[in-house]
Amino acid sequence: MDTLTAFAADKLAALDAQHLRRRLVATARAGGPWLERRGRRLLSFSCNDYLNLSQHPDVKRAAADAALTHGTGAGASRLVTGDHPLLEALERRLAKLKGTEAACVFGSGYLANAGIIPTFAGSADALFIDELAHACIWAGARLSGARTFAFRHNDAAHLAALLAEHRASARHALVATDGVFSMDGDIAPLDRLSAACAAHDAWLLADDAHAVGVLGGGRGTAALFPAARVDLQMGTLSKALGGYGGYLCATGPVVDLIKTRARTLVYSTGLPPSAAASAIAALDIVEADPALCATPLARARQFAELAGLPPAQSPIVAVVLGSAERALAASAALEEEGFAVVAIRPPTVPQGTARLRLAFSAAHAEADVARLAACVMRLRAA
Repeated sequence: MDTLTAFAADKLAALDAQHLRRRLVATARAGGPWLERRGRRLLSFSCNDYLNLSQHPDVKRAAADAALTHGTGAGASRLVTGDHPLLEALERRLAKLKGTEAACVFGSGYLANAGIIPTFAGSADALFIDELAHACIWAGARLSGARTFAFRHNDAAHLAALLAEHRASARHALVATDGVFSMDGDIAPLDRLSAACAAHDAWLLADDAHAVGVLGGGRGTAALFPAARVDLQMGTLSKALGGYGGYLCATGPVVDLIKTRARTLVYSTGLPPSAAASAIAALDIVEADPALCATPLARARQFAELAGLPPAQSPIVAVVLGSAERALAASAALEEEGFAVVAIRPPTVPQGTARLRLAFSAAHAEADVARLAACVMRLRAA
């Protein structure tokens, strides 16, 4: 065995021993919240397609028409020839939704944060990041070379203390947080974080991937805190909007700088026309149907109440079980009951907090939510 293969095999064996190895499972979407895995039809509570718009006929038709008209790919970086007209139309719609001057679309949410943060922070600057922020925020921080400080989860007072200690020695300061935290489902206190930023001349970035389309009347987390100033409103097209891609909404000059300096935009092929068209069609539905947007949170709150958990703040509910082994066993037990609920284990979540991460959608029936709650209660008691 060559040394590279031996290295990989040893790493995999160690992960197996800790119940931390991940494996891909072929999964076919089967309409609405249903999927097919391992030859079984399962009701999924692990999908981020909160409004089921990836299955909506208008959204699919828009994607298909765009592919037939414009082709299947952008063909080049946006700064070369890949800036097709649908991208500009999508950016106007996103800026309108977020109430900003401009927007920039990226190939994914991960690429967005990995490009945004290094554009506005370098070795002379300081970053202040919520300790539970998404991995792509931390990736962007590492790429920036800026001094980086973690503040306790959703603790604006700790952020203020760190800013008071370190802001003066930095050229610029950037604070980054999730809007909705993807593994816990709780919401960042953007009003208090914004106040701390204002007091110390820091910029605030909020990753709204899991909020657009389902919170704030569909406009996302910032809409829940109208007095907060969020300088960099980042998000994705791949959750409630049912497609693929990422974006930043901000002032005109900020977006213009991103378009000329963000390496993950400059050196990446533009988003395919079909992805842009499907996102525009999804935004049409979000803006026209506030009742649809409110349903995922209503289902999550129903589940939390029935399962004896704290009230849900978003369509995401975490059922923390502790060990990776216990989380895997619970996931397998729910699969036997006809549910797809994936176990989340370290390093995605902190050690000792392996969990079932439940994601609720507008297509989930109240009766199915109630049955799931009963099953989860039994597993927690076991």
